[in-house]
Amino acid sequence: MALTVVPHQPFAPSEPEVFTPPPPVVVTPCDPWPRPYYLENGLRRVHPYHFTYNTYCKERWRGREILDIFASEFRDRPVEYYRHAIESGKVVLNGKPVSPTHVVKNGDIISHTLHRHEPPVTAQPVGVVHEDNDMIVINKPAGVPVHPAGRYNYNSVVEIMRAERGYTFNPLPCNRLDRLTSGVMFIGKHRQAADSLTVQIKDRTVKKEYVARVVGEFPEGEVVCEQPILQISPKLGLNRVRANGKEARTVFKRLAYYPPQQKDGPEDVKQPNGVVEDGMAWKKLKGYSIVRCLPLTGRTHQLRVHLQFLGHPIANDPIYCNQRVFGQDLGRGDDNSEDDEDIMARLAKMGKSEVAEAVAYHDEMVDEYNKRKAEKMSGEFCDVCDTPLYSDPGEHELGIYLHAKRYACEEGRWSYETPLPDWALPPPGMAGPTEATPESDPLAIDLERLNLSMDGSAAIATDGAVSVAQPLAAAA
Repeated sequence: MALTVVPHQPFAPSEPEVFTPPPPVVVTPCDPWPRPYYLENGLRRVHPYHFTYNTYCKERWRGREILDIFASEFRDRPVEYYRHAIESGKVVLNGKPVSPTHVVKNGDIISHTLHRHEPPVTAQPVGVVHEDNDMIVINKPAGVPVHPAGRYNYNSVVEIMRAERGYTFNPLPCNRLDRLTSGVMFIGKHRQAADSLTVQIKDRTVKKEYVARVVGEFPEGEVVCEQPILQISPKLGLNRVRANGKEARTVFKRLAYYPPQQKDGPEDVKQPNGVVEDGMAWKKLKGYSIVRCLPLTGRTHQLRVHLQFLGHPIANDPIYCNQRVFGQDLGRGDDNSEDDEDIMARLAKMGKSEVAEAVAYHDEMVDEYNKRKAEKMSGEFCDVCDTPLYSDPGEHELGIYLHAKRYACEEGRWSYETPLPDWALPPPGMAGPTEATPESDPLAIDLERLNLSMDGSAAIATDGAVSVAQPLAAAA
């Protein structure tokens, strides 16, 4: 076979691919250690410090002016502040100053440097339920966010734990609780452990039980709520029952009901409709229930929204149990979007010019909140940055009556739980359960009997369970 001679050609390497470098960002020239905490009046406070937020353009920000983004997405400062911050260079885009009317596009990075004033949180420590070489199971205090977000940075679970265990400790949360919610959380000590448990939780092989204190007499037996939930306002953290929302299912079982406590004599109170009559305060006429909750899906504010829809909102919920926002019925059975704009406008005032009141049942309660100086604009300004300052939060703003009591592996390999929180125990002078009872255990419910499963799928409830398509009748 003859060989074919191929002319020699010198090797010509292809031109190297040149990647576009990411946009420049601003880096705050400090990272205080130890963290600038101090404890005062039962609160964990943080001394103000300079800090830079660097945020990639979110999808919903694309094609919008930068001032419009700040005005609509962030509520802790007035729009005049953001306009001045952009014009003075405290807010820059890709490391360069821009005008307030500059349009933001995909890939842009917004940097905002400010003198940061963190809200105080409870001084209650992060409790440890269990610890081994891989995982820390904690009892998260109410009112403390899990991750740095919004107005909170060092006053977050991960930063508090880092401050306690050393600068190099990197807490890896495996599940997340709302800031106002307390209870069981899993903190991985290393990535492999955190990823393993996170997969279990996402695959719905972990059962979760919460306990809540709600307004009125909650029905006995299993109550199944299957109302879809839609996010109405990310800025205000508002979610509502809507037909076009995401599937959401929760099973509830009552642990206890505590009827109104009689007083020595009548008192004149103003009812929500403005009528003054003799009798006890309106809230106390309803009493309250302790309810155990089994969420089968994991929507934002799922338990809070479902309980509101059922007519039994969490008794101190600053959003969903607020008469100034939702009216006398507190949004019971409301799945109509017609009043969303009005609700958002009223909710936006809370924590600004008005007291962010939870359960504003009557004037006496409002007066009590005012005496406690609930968080609102104080009228004072920072000497360093001229930022408007908030007053301290009231007790009702440091947490709500919602507690993640137990997490358990569906296969029975592990289970971690906490005792009932103080607010779930019987009130003075009344008898009631001081611990969870087997009869009311939502994790022991036969989900197959209810045509439900742990993955959230469902059909019609049977065998005496209450399947809720409409709100429960309000207790007298």
